[in-house]
Amino acid sequence: MDLFRKAPVAQPLAARLRAASLDEYVGQEHLLARGKPLREALEQGALHSMIFWGPPGVGKTTLARLLAQVSDAHFETISAVLSGVKEIRQAVEIAQQHAAQYGRQTILFVDEVHRFNKSQQDAFLPYVEDGTLIFIGATTENPSFELNNALLSRARVYVLKSLDEAALRKLVKRALSDPKGLGERKLSLPEESFKILLGAADGDGRRLLNFLENAADLAEDGGAISTELLLDLLGDSRRRFDKGGEAFYDQISALHKSVRGSSPNGALYWFARMLDGGCDPLYIARRVVRMASEDIGNADPRALTLCLNAWDVQERLGSPEGELAVAQAIVYLACAPKSNAVYMAFKAAMRDAAEHGSLEVPLHLRNAPTKLMKELGYGDEYRYAHDEPEAYAAGEDYFPEAFEPREYYQPVPRGLELKIGDKLQHLKSQDLASPRQRRRP
Repeated sequence: MDLFRKAPVAQPLAARLRAASLDEYVGQEHLLARGKPLREALEQGALHSMIFWGPPGVGKTTLARLLAQVSDAHFETISAVLSGVKEIRQAVEIAQQHAAQYGRQTILFVDEVHRFNKSQQDAFLPYVEDGTLIFIGATTENPSFELNNALLSRARVYVLKSLDEAALRKLVKRALSDPKGLGERKLSLPEESFKILLGAADGDGRRLLNFLENAADLAEDGGAISTELLLDLLGDSRRRFDKGGEAFYDQISALHKSVRGSSPNGALYWFARMLDGGCDPLYIARRVVRMASEDIGNADPRALTLCLNAWDVQERLGSPEGELAVAQAIVYLACAPKSNAVYMAFKAAMRDAAEHGSLEVPLHLRNAPTKLMKELGYGDEYRYAHDEPEAYAAGEDYFPEAFEPREYYQPVPRGLELKIGDKLQHLKSQDLASPRQRRRP
């Protein structure tokens, strides 16, 4: 007897329950329902290269396998995490052999395709172009940013969505009834337990089945998987939140747009979502300061101070105390009068600065700390505003001599900027009464 002989390793539940046909596949009805684009392509035999873009655990790999099965194509798979140009060439050789010997197309499925660099992605192009292989890439990242335009132009992008409650219920039902799953153990999952599992899975089918399998290992055959068991097992399971990834930028965008849209409730929700997902509160505090300048501006200048104070509180107290101060700042911003006038004015000024180059500072605006500079006319004819009526030099020009004056800043009729606008209109009326002093060479 061989004491060191290992028992065969059982496949995870998610692998055992992988859909064997399109009818077993759950989710993605927007692509696979009758009349939908991908279903139409399959039924017409018009298989083409494609990119599956979606979060983890929504069936990208399974769908690629099913496409090969339905189209009677040879299926090859490589992972961009573990592979390079060598593995790409090997896959191409296999595709060429299958085409020559059996007349079969080959689907090459590339998991995590965004991890390939530019030259590795370019290696696919000639073989996709000449039909040697049908390329299917899977990615959790935005293809627009992560994939070469040349590759994108040869493949159609299909967006796969997180699995909804109905799809996850189907997975659980099948797992508990299928003999390949947990069916022989006759386990049950009460509704309250399912809701806990549903929240922890966060739209990820693989994650759902992994949690379910772990819970089943601790439950008695023929018994129920209790809420207590699940809560002990799951602990502090985080929602989907990948710093630097698509979900990260989507959520900070949603927070910013909620503030801009004067929705304190929406802003608080996205703030809570990001914290729940493990985002660094200091990152959010920094972004909130940006919101104060970009979207509130001079309509309520106190907003910037409040946000800086909230950032300071977060740094001094940490979590969770500091997060309340950040929440206070977010709510204040959402409720404050809105103005992007300074933001737009600054962008316009930056465009002019870049477009018109290094225009000379007019002599009357230059500093004259030395005798030579004074002799050269530096500071001549400068009008000291405090010596003018209302401390305003009406008609004075502060732009380069070769540059027509601009009115970048356009205050909005809200908050403090309402008064700022009135003040600027009053000063403008004085300018109109005084000839513009343009000092031209």
